This record gives sequence, structure tokens and C-alpha cells, in this order.
Amino acid sequence: MQLAMRTSNNLSRLEIIYKTFFSFCALSCFIAVLPFPLFYYTFLRIIVSVAAGIAVYHFGRQKEFYWVIVFGIILILFNPILPIHFYRKGIWIPIDIVTGILFLLLIFIRKKQEELPEEIASETLVQKKTFSRDRIIKTSSKKINNNE
Repeated sequence: MQLAMRTSNNLSRLEIIYKTFFSFCALSCFIAVLPFPLFYYTFLRIIVSVAAGIAVYHFGRQKEFYWVIVFGIILILFNPILPIHFYRKGIWIPIDIVTGILFLLLIFIRKKQEELPEEIASETLVQKKTFSRDRIIKTSSKKINNNE
């Protein structure tokens, strides 16, 4: 019992850390629309690529490949090791805004996915489960009586 409580507390702390980190990434993307020195954009590439990598890993484990593709593209665009340069601020502004919106959506999507299994679990406890073995025994006993 205590192990389950510790695990749920650790998961809730981890979710709070993830949500805070994704919120920070979204805010950083929105701020990137303003003119800053090159240092800020390098920092933005590192932060966004780490967050996109976390999102790719999370959605890959859940087998939601649409989100893996979306955040994989973000990971490629913002990677600091082999940076992609568009050389114009006008091209990066919509990319930064869309990326910020996607990180905000990521916070709400993960929240909805966590609440859904609790509702399903309460519904499944109410339903009475029938076993196919019982049906086979009943059916086979009728056939034996009819053949005799």
C-alpha cells in the first residue's frame, strides 16, 4: 500500500516537473519572437530539443506516432548539434509560435490521458465478468443429454 502511494507521489512530482519544464519551453518560444542576442537562441535550441526529445520518448512508449512525428520534426528543427539556419527572422517567428502552442497543448494532452484511465477503471469494477468456459460446459452438457 505504501509502495503504491510512494509511486503515485513520485509520478505526480515528475508530472509537475514535466509540466513546468514544458511551460518554460513554451514561454521561451513565445519570447523568441523578440530580438535577442545569439546566446538566447542557442539556449532556446538546447531547451526545446531536450523537451521535444522527452515528448518523443513519452509518445513513443504510448505508441501515439502522430505526436512522435510532430515533436520529431521540432527536435530536428531545433537541434543544437547540427543546427538548421533559415537566416531570416521572419521564417523563425511562426515556427517559434507554433512550437510554443504545441508545448502548451502537450501539457493539456498529458493531463487528459491521466484522468481517462481512472474513469475506465471505475467502470470496469462495476461490470460483472463472464467466462467463456462456463458457456462451453453448459453447451456440452446439453449435447450429451440430447445424444443419449
